[in-house]
Amino acid sequence: MLSLVMGETRQDFFGLNGDDGAQEAFHSRASAARDAVFGRRVFVRGVVEVSNYCRQNCHYCAMRRDNHDLARYRLAADELADLIIHHRPASITDIDIQAGEDPVAVREVVLPLMRELRRHTDLGITLCLGTLTPHEYDELREAGGDYYVLKIETGDPQHYRYIEAPGTLAQRIEAIRYLARTGWKVSSGLIVGLPNQTDEQLAQSLQLLTTLPLAGGSVSPFVSGEQTPFSSASNGCIEQTLNCLAWMRLSMPHWLIPAVSAMKLVSANGYVRAFQAGANLATVNFTPHNIRANYPIYKRDRIIMDEERVLSAIDQAGCQPSAISVAEHLRNGTSSAVFS
Repeated sequence: MLSLVMGETRQDFFGLNGDDGAQEAFHSRASAARDAVFGRRVFVRGVVEVSNYCRQNCHYCAMRRDNHDLARYRLAADELADLIIHHRPASITDIDIQAGEDPVAVREVVLPLMRELRRHTDLGITLCLGTLTPHEYDELREAGGDYYVLKIETGDPQHYRYIEAPGTLAQRIEAIRYLARTGWKVSSGLIVGLPNQTDEQLAQSLQLLTTLPLAGGSVSPFVSGEQTPFSSASNGCIEQTLNCLAWMRLSMPHWLIPAVSAMKLVSANGYVRAFQAGANLATVNFTPHNIRANYPIYKRDRIIMDEERVLSAIDQAGCQPSAISVAEHLRNGTSSAVFS
C-alpha cells in the first residue's frame, strides 16, 4: 500500500478516519506544507460550463454521449463574454471554461470568448475541455489560455478501459506531456471510489500523478450519476478522498489543489475539511441558472458552490481568498512571502 514517511515511521494513510487523532495530525501536516509555500491564501476562480455536448461515453459521467435523455446546449460566446466581463463575482481572479468534449464548442464558443476576455479583462484563463488535437491546444494557447485541466481519473490502464475514460491512459498522458511542452501549466487528477477500484490502483494513480509535468492535481470522490452504467454504485469515501488530498499536498507542496463540490455532496463538511487537509483552490459556479441542471458532471441535483458558499468555507477553514490569480502566481513564480 502507498505509504508516507511521517517522522521515522512508515504509516499507511488510506484507512485513517479520525478515530485516534492520527488523521487530524496527518491533515495538519498537509495544511502546514501548503502554508509554507502559499500561506493560508486560497485562489478563487469562477467556472462557466459552456457546453454539455460530449463525444465520449465515460461510464461515470451523465454527459456521456449515450445519455439521450439529457437536453444538450451550447451557450453563445457573446452572452458569456457579457456575463464574465460585467457580472462576474467580485472575489474571482481566474475563469475556468468547461465543456464536455465538444470540438464545435471549442471553435464556436471558447476561442471567441477567450479573445474577448483577453481584450477586456486580466483574468487568468483555465480550460477543461477534454482531449483535443495538438492544433486545437495550440489555438487555445495562442488565444490566451494559461492553465489546462486534463484528469487521468485512474492510473491503471485496465481500470481506465473498464470505466470507459477517453481513449487510452497512454494517450491521456501523452496529451498532458504535450500541453506542458508547449507552454501550458497543467493539472490532472483522479477519482476516489470508482467501481472496482482497488487500493493498489489508487496508490498507482497517486504515484503516477507525481511523475507527470504538472502544476496542480485534484482528488474527487466518486459520485454515482443517474443515467450512467455506474448509477447503482456507492459513492466514494470522503475520508479516503481527504487522506489522498493530504498525501498529494505533502508529496507535491507547490501544487494547486482544489476543494471540489463533490466533497460537499458526499459529506456536509467535506468541502471545508479539504482546505484543512491542504487544498488551496476553490471554484465559484456562475453558469447561468437555467441550464445548470443540464451539466450533470456528478448528477442533476449536484451542489452548486456559489460565491457565498465558497467564501464561507474558506473562512471556516481559517483561510483567506488570494488577491492574485492562479495565472499570475504561475507566471511569476510567486514566492511564499506574497501569500504569508
